[in-house]
Amino acid sequence: MKITQSEIVISAVKPEQYPEGGLPEFALAGRSNVGKSSFINKMINRKALARISSKPGKTQTLNFYLLNEALYFVDVPGYGYAKVSKTERAAWGKMIETYMTDRAPLKAVIMIVDLRHPPTKDDIMMYDFLKHFDIPCLIVATKADKIPKGKWQKHLSVTRKVLDIAEGDELIMFSSETGLGKDNAWHFIERKMKD
Repeated sequence: MKITQSEIVISAVKPEQYPEGGLPEFALAGRSNVGKSSFINKMINRKALARISSKPGKTQTLNFYLLNEALYFVDVPGYGYAKVSKTERAAWGKMIETYMTDRAPLKAVIMIVDLRHPPTKDDIMMYDFLKHFDIPCLIVATKADKIPKGKWQKHLSVTRKVLDIAEGDELIMFSSETGLGKDNAWHFIERKMKD
């Protein structure tokens, strides 16, 4: 898909603020600083629609990005970040859970993990949550450019095994530097838009 139009429409914290109109939505989930913003920017060929920060825990709302007037990317707060209070973390958790379990236009969650490292406890918890609620998922293993090609399969199989990836869910390698995996990610999104 070629993205010719992209804008952030709203940063929401509760359901009544979500956009209306029923366009397909794809939520982006991942640990703080795993590269969600870089993924969004690469997917839409923009340098800085999604703000990239070296400070983890920057996203604290559900950020709805409208693409080509046809679909939304929804950036959710990163999980597993310790420097916010337990109360704040619990509030984010509730907000994310409500969105992911109740939102009719949500077609799938794109879960971002770091290919260089085995998935964390938080990654496993998030993926188990998605499986439990039967939410379709694409797992995107980023930073592939930081690993020698010869080791890609080894890293992918560690990710597959640790997460215990369910049938029907896909795992792709991605690099926001080289664009590796971008077409595969769009194929998945386009398929799910028709579901």
